[in-house]
Amino acid sequence: MRTSHYDNIRIAGLSVCLPEQTREVDSYVQVFGKENIAKFKKMTGVNSVSRALPEQTASDLGIEASKNLLEKLDVDKSKIKIVVFVSQKPNFRLPSSAYFIHNHLDLNSDCVCFDINLACSGFIYGLNTVAGMLQSYDIESKALLVTADTSIKSLAPNDRTMSMLFGDSGSACLLSKTYEAPEINFAFKSDGYRFKSIITPAGAYRNMGKPLERVKWSDDILRSDYDTHMKGMEVFGFSISDVPALAKEFLQYLDKTPEDYELFALHQANKYILKQFSRKMNVPIGKIHLVLDRYGNNSSNSIPLVLADIYGEGQNDATPNVFMSGFGAGLSWACAEAVINKKIILEIVKSNRTYE
Repeated sequence: MRTSHYDNIRIAGLSVCLPEQTREVDSYVQVFGKENIAKFKKMTGVNSVSRALPEQTASDLGIEASKNLLEKLDVDKSKIKIVVFVSQKPNFRLPSSAYFIHNHLDLNSDCVCFDINLACSGFIYGLNTVAGMLQSYDIESKALLVTADTSIKSLAPNDRTMSMLFGDSGSACLLSKTYEAPEINFAFKSDGYRFKSIITPAGAYRNMGKPLERVKWSDDILRSDYDTHMKGMEVFGFSISDVPALAKEFLQYLDKTPEDYELFALHQANKYILKQFSRKMNVPIGKIHLVLDRYGNNSSNSIPLVLADIYGEGQNDATPNVFMSGFGAGLSWACAEAVINKKIILEIVKSNRTYE
């Protein structure tokens, strides 16, 4: 377990943007059949997913979330010194989409920009990366962590295991360096030996020139190597064993128990995995807020979406202690704890805007 600790970095704002469209899982009945749909809904808990327009990219959703945050919280943009974009759906091979975001937010050149290629653990990895960098900056310097994915763009349309599961969204999290702040603690693990567990084999430079035509794989699903593939049982086993094991180790390291937290903001993989986390960690299910029933699995944006869904409705300035956990491609998994002021978490917005 790799840990890190900060006591002078504050989470100062959070905004989430969803596309205006949702797709009901029941609308797939003609594709997968009523029986398969019923089994899927029972296992995953997903009833509908947020769905971006074909021309709408992850960065578009991230920009909209960022603009909402900067406007509503009246942020001095000249103090933003870092922009980090976490996504597996960038705009281009190069440059990093963080520069595209920097451009459309009209930030000054006194700023560091880069992307992080991570999925479901990405929000926690991104928080730690940005917090670590802010340590060396001047007091009151700020950073913008943008997480967003449009997962539908690399899913085979007839993949019954994934096409109904993943939703699209974007978020922006503002971090600020201050003289003192509530502690933020992190724990991380990685396992590159299982890198094939969740993979899009083609589209970069290892497997160039692969056929675009979709063919039947061993699970009878039509895919090409440009479609994301997940080894379901392998990922399931990882999610209900390695993830709670790290959470237990982290709590022991902190000398804390589940009673010390108001909320467990967890990656929204599926309902059964969240129930297993609840059981193995002895966390009351009421402390694990669900959004996957309405929005699906939102990759790196799951945790911000949970926070915005439960706290983004004009809350008071209470400061709950929140436990967070993200896990997925890599394989990578991470935990964090932070005290967050409810007032800085904005109500979810929706937009279909695209940026040239």
